[in-house]
Amino acid sequence: MILVTGGASSGKSALGEALCCGRGGALLYIATMEPHGPEAAARIARHRGLRAGKGFETMECYAGLERVILEKRFDCVLLECLGNLLAGEMFSAGTPADRVVDRIVAGVEGLQRQAAELVVITNDVFGGAERYSGELAAYVENLGRINRQVAHRADTVIESVCGLPILLKEAVKG
Repeated sequence: MILVTGGASSGKSALGEALCCGRGGALLYIATMEPHGPEAAARIARHRGLRAGKGFETMECYAGLERVILEKRFDCVLLECLGNLLAGEMFSAGTPADRVVDRIVAGVEGLQRQAAELVVITNDVFGGAERYSGELAAYVENLGRINRQVAHRADTVIESVCGLPILLKEAVKG
């Protein structure tokens, strides 16, 4: 599993797609952004356009990732992204706060077992987190917990900064 993190518009998606496309074979893109409003719809359309012709099948999953069972074996699955998935769980699905982290991490583990390679995209939204309160503070805390657990399980962790990949963790192959 490869975890790709970074700030908004840092090149995370392009890097994740390139990592999957470099493997070849059957590719699956799991989209987690709910189309709430024109801004979200525009962002979704932009991402669809960027991956057009790259060979990805697309599955939409806004919550309940732990229940996903892939109908066939994929050479690479791209999960885009943990931040949107968390928002779907917390704010649309109403998942209890004490279960949301475990549900998402279980979903990532399930995908990891089902795919030859899993690339997971997440967000770095932690700058200025001390100023957040209420639901936003809970969201940031939960995303931090999810990111730590997924990074621990990942073989490779890459941060995308200004479109440049920075290797943070790489498993030693024996």
